[in-house]
Amino acid sequence: MNHKPEHSGIKFSVTGLLMVVLLWSTTGNTAPITFNTALPVAQGEFLVREQLIVNQSGDDPDVANRDRTATAAVTALGYGISRKWTVFGILPYRDIDLDLEMAGQKIHRNNRGLGDASVFMRYTAYQDNKPGQTFRIAPFAGVKAPTGKDNTRDNLGTLPPPAQLGTGSWDYFAGVVTTWQTLRYQVDAQVSYRINNEANDFEAGDIARLDSSLQYRLWRTAAKGGIPDYLFGVLEANLIHQEKNRVNGNSNPNTNGTRLFLGPGIQYVTKRWIAETAIQVPVMQNLNGTALENKYIVRGGVRFNF
Repeated sequence: MNHKPEHSGIKFSVTGLLMVVLLWSTTGNTAPITFNTALPVAQGEFLVREQLIVNQSGDDPDVANRDRTATAAVTALGYGISRKWTVFGILPYRDIDLDLEMAGQKIHRNNRGLGDASVFMRYTAYQDNKPGQTFRIAPFAGVKAPTGKDNTRDNLGTLPPPAQLGTGSWDYFAGVVTTWQTLRYQVDAQVSYRINNEANDFEAGDIARLDSSLQYRLWRTAAKGGIPDYLFGVLEANLIHQEKNRVNGNSNPNTNGTRLFLGPGIQYVTKRWIAETAIQVPVMQNLNGTALENKYIVRGGVRFNF
């Protein structure tokens, strides 16, 4: 039986960060909390997002009784190159706690520091603007660079992949996001795929995901000659499938699988900033072997444009 903690917890937190990024650019716009949007970024404008993500995994079916908590503080920067092209950069600071039992002893392992950086481009391929509504389609593609340390050691030796800050590999991702926005609500949907490559004799499984989000306006302030603030209720769904990890070229049968998350959330939207929070709860986990289950993912953050 394989007692190594599996790698999927890292992939959900980091991949979520890659796909979550941004954005809104016109006043009063909302956006998904857990993935991207097709709404444009104004030419020459910058957008900054700070998000804190806590990903907790446990309920281990393996005798190692693993429990893993990964906390990430993510800084994302976007810049509108033109009306159609936008470039994004993402850098997470990560804190990982891994508890398990070996030979009847409880072991605690920890790692913290900067993680892997990502850069991607988004292109507005189609837009249909009508009074009070807009529909857009935007493909995107990017790369994750191995900027996070991937060979950290403690007194027990080299930390396992789930406790490393980076993967050590150059990974690539691409997808398409669509947005339909009206004065009352907004619907976003995204399909994406990520290719993970080998480093240090370890290769995380590739990831395919399908995301959707509904943001519905619950309340607005009085305009008083200016632009009102808005309160949105948010409901998101994330279907994520990850192939089995490979160690020394061999597939690990006790890693990854398919998960479906539902995420209720709330957003407060002003002219220049958004405050938001959401909790993702797994409603289905079809995992391989003794793969570690997710308990929840909590997100909170703010966005600014200037």
